[in-house]
Amino acid sequence: MDDQNKNLILATALSFVVILVWFVMFPPPEQPVEDPNAVIAADGSVPVAPTATAPSAAPAAETGTTTTEAVPDAPRVDIDTARLSGSISLVGGRIDDLKLNDYRETLDEGAPIVSFLSPSGQPHAYYALYGWAPGAGLSYDQVPGSNTEWTLENGDKLTETAPITLKWDNGAGLTFRRTISLDENYMFSVEQSVENTGAGTVSLAPYGILARHGEPEDLKNFFILHEGLIAMADGELTETDYDGMTDYPFEQREGARAEVTQVTENGWIGFTDHYWMATLIPQPGTAFKSVAKYDERRDIYQTEAVMPTLTVAQGSTVATTSQLFAGAKEWATIRDYQKSGGVQGFLDSIDWGWFFFLTKPMFALLHWLNSFIGNMGWAIIGLTIAIKIIVFPLAYKSYASMAKMKELQPQMEALKEAAGDDRQKMQQGMMELYKKEKVNPASGCLPILIQIPIFFSLYKVIFVTLELRHAPWIGWITDLSAPDPSSIFNLFGLLPYAVPELGFLEILSLGILPILLGISMWLQQKLNPAPTDPTQQMIFAWMPWVFMFMLGSFASGLVVYWITNNVITFTQQYLIMRSHGYKPDVFGNIRSSFKRKPKPDAK
Repeated sequence: MDDQNKNLILATALSFVVILVWFVMFPPPEQPVEDPNAVIAADGSVPVAPTATAPSAAPAAETGTTTTEAVPDAPRVDIDTARLSGSISLVGGRIDDLKLNDYRETLDEGAPIVSFLSPSGQPHAYYALYGWAPGAGLSYDQVPGSNTEWTLENGDKLTETAPITLKWDNGAGLTFRRTISLDENYMFSVEQSVENTGAGTVSLAPYGILARHGEPEDLKNFFILHEGLIAMADGELTETDYDGMTDYPFEQREGARAEVTQVTENGWIGFTDHYWMATLIPQPGTAFKSVAKYDERRDIYQTEAVMPTLTVAQGSTVATTSQLFAGAKEWATIRDYQKSGGVQGFLDSIDWGWFFFLTKPMFALLHWLNSFIGNMGWAIIGLTIAIKIIVFPLAYKSYASMAKMKELQPQMEALKEAAGDDRQKMQQGMMELYKKEKVNPASGCLPILIQIPIFFSLYKVIFVTLELRHAPWIGWITDLSAPDPSSIFNLFGLLPYAVPELGFLEILSLGILPILLGISMWLQQKLNPAPTDPTQQMIFAWMPWVFMFMLGSFASGLVVYWITNNVITFTQQYLIMRSHGYKPDVFGNIRSSFKRKPKPDAK
């Protein structure tokens, strides 16, 4: 077996290993749900000075004496913008009803709009609420919490140009107000203020909470995608899945599992889904306590941002502002919040993975091509061409080396015959020949090896980023983030029936794109004659069709990339090898692969 074929088989084996690993999936564990209507409240606070006493900012006593079940007829204030719709409950002032107007659940006609946040009492409740933790001179019933009944002081509905103001008077000299505004995308601004008209000075700490009852209904739980807690603390990103939150240290005082991080200057915390995200964002440059919590009694996941303790003198008013991002993880929108809005590291909320140094620029180029071309499928093809141009010097050197190896084949065969069974002598002769002719036998597999991180990175980009979701290309390809919907079982739509559910046999339901992929890989093989070794022959003969079935269930956008890459690679290799004196006999190699081999004579 010559070195070139050994290297090629090694590269192929590595490719198989990488792709097989991607198929590993981790099913989510079932979690008991005891009380889906209860919510844990914030924990801890941040003193404004070393001499200040940090109050207990955990309204845990409140949750022990009241219920957080949403009142069915609670008054609400509508949310009405071009991109968001829903309502805010005046009970607790909760942002707990939110729909993303630009996105549908499926591609079916009349499919419902994506519902993102939902009130307590509904399945998989998910909402944001704000409040104040009592400090010196106050008790929990004197500050607004999760069930406080607010009144609407200003505004009749929340729009991009019209904020609303909620008001609550505790009857003991403190008047609380909450002004909520919303930009043209997904960013809420929440200003909380307290006016002290009573006697004496009080201290209290504002907080924001995101509560999620149970795991998301559509949890993918796929290893290539992060879903769950995501937080930034002074430049350090933390990603913890829902299983990881259940392993937090148990805090007996609160009856929950929690992890507390002191943020000194910039940070945010929330939950990220496949395509959507909700995040609490304190004012940049402000210290706060970042808390991630899981209540195993009620199966509630929670994130909290507890702001610094404020002191309110008699006759004065204090206010604090924070933000809430609740919407789609659009690259351009999130980048703008990072660059113009000062939300440090916000672009890292998109799961770029280990190869972030490849996935980030790769998606930036893909996004630019899509904005220029207007179609994500053609943008993927354009990205493939750009990648091939970048790696062309390496490919040129590799294919030139392969052509040279073909020219040296007669000399290599002569060395093998001269060495006989002396493998050491043969290897020494080969090395001298390579050195004399300035040939690197390992360079032939470099294009295959370099494809592994590129393929993985593009797979990550296509699987993770929202911009590929429901993105059409041509004809029957209406969603580049989903597998090719055509099927060989109904002759790609020519027969008048739908393909039934096939279970594990769905791998056999090949679409047009996977078949084109197999053919393109098979033609690429035919640039070289089949190896003489029977084992190598079998591996090479089956490899295109194995890949065809394996990649048949991958996203269509990834298969489009692979087909385009194969076509460009075939063209490059053919032209480069011809320019160096080796003329690949593609049609001859195809004909030889269909010839029946003579049976050995019986003895």
